[in-house]
Amino acid sequence: MEQLIQKLTGIYGPSGREELVAAEIETLLAGKVDSIRRDALGNLICEKKGTDPNGKRIMLAAHMDQIGLVVTHVEKEGYLRVSNIGGISPANSRTRRVKFANGVMGVLHEQPLKPGETTSLRTFYIDIGAANEAEALSLISLGDVAVYAEDTFKMGAHRLASPAMDDRMACALLVSILQKLPPIKDTVIAVFTTQEEVGLRGATTSAYSVQPDVGIALDVTLTGDTPEERRVAVNLGEGPTIVVMNARSISNPALVNELHAAAAKAGVAVQREVLPFGGTDAGAMQLSRGGMPVCTVSVPCRYVHSACEVVDMRDVEGAEKVLLGYLGA
Repeated sequence: MEQLIQKLTGIYGPSGREELVAAEIETLLAGKVDSIRRDALGNLICEKKGTDPNGKRIMLAAHMDQIGLVVTHVEKEGYLRVSNIGGISPANSRTRRVKFANGVMGVLHEQPLKPGETTSLRTFYIDIGAANEAEALSLISLGDVAVYAEDTFKMGAHRLASPAMDDRMACALLVSILQKLPPIKDTVIAVFTTQEEVGLRGATTSAYSVQPDVGIALDVTLTGDTPEERRVAVNLGEGPTIVVMNARSISNPALVNELHAAAAKAGVAVQREVLPFGGTDAGAMQLSRGGMPVCTVSVPCRYVHSACEVVDMRDVEGAEKVLLGYLGA
């Protein structure tokens, strides 16, 4: 699993530009599912048919996109001005190494603030080593998108840090589940969604088209176990979370209970998550067509939306056991 996470977190794929991620996942799942297709929005839809023609259609969703920085203007000195795609935090962005799709590297840095000026992305620029505007535009174009450059490293015995852990970790988790899933009575529709970071767009369209009976999102979530951070009662290394609610969805109580039962049967400690903000693909699935019961299974992650998102591999492995148990594997 660790190698799979490292492979997927290292692929360029900001919102709206997930093609390379989808191609790698398609390769990994060749021969493991009954059908693979991409829809008009770029979602990768993988179906594994159940043995019971009257079984449920269960949609598992993990988003492929990562946050990014889109070039809006080039200064005459060659510096790039940018805006955000998704939730970019200026506090997490000072002097970060970034990468464009064509391999051009740069440094994201903040200019000195003027009196009364406050930090925002308007005070940041990307330095790609260009001497002037013309040289910069020979390397990149307006509208090109940079992401935090790949840099996966281990922390201690069980922890792994990387940009794009949100949500490539869950993509790796979903790939591993499909690779291990034996024949079961229900049909599993695994959707690797696009553009989650800018409004759950891929989950909205794919849930409408595949018409599932149940929807479960796989994602990361914040932790409350670092100094002076107590917004959520979630700790790294104490098991995956089963979401009760967040700002975009209220989980179906029966489905929450079923997931807790699967965790108990598998001997996996889980945490109950109540997040008073944010959301996952479950929010889009819940409102699709006539609606459906949904829930989210999350993996605790420190420093979300930074270049060093940290997960504990024991939580990832626990999430896999819970989901396989819920599916009846």
